[in-house]
Amino acid sequence: MKCPWPALRAARAMRETDAIVIEADDPIAGAELEALARQNGWNFAALGQDRYRLSHRTGPAETREI
Repeated sequence: MKCPWPALRAARAMRETDAIVIEADDPIAGAELEALARQNGWNFAALGQDRYRLSHRTGPAETREI
């Protein structure tokens, strides 16, 4: 996905689940998703090339891929 779609879809998905994994090949996606996580108090992790994980800071997380 190209920005801003990863951040928009991530924000929507995080309303419904504890954690998400998102794939985005846009070079600025990682920075955009990290900023989104910081803004909302979520955890952010780069899982490798083009894969990122966002999760709520509390409790065990059920992960959904988008």
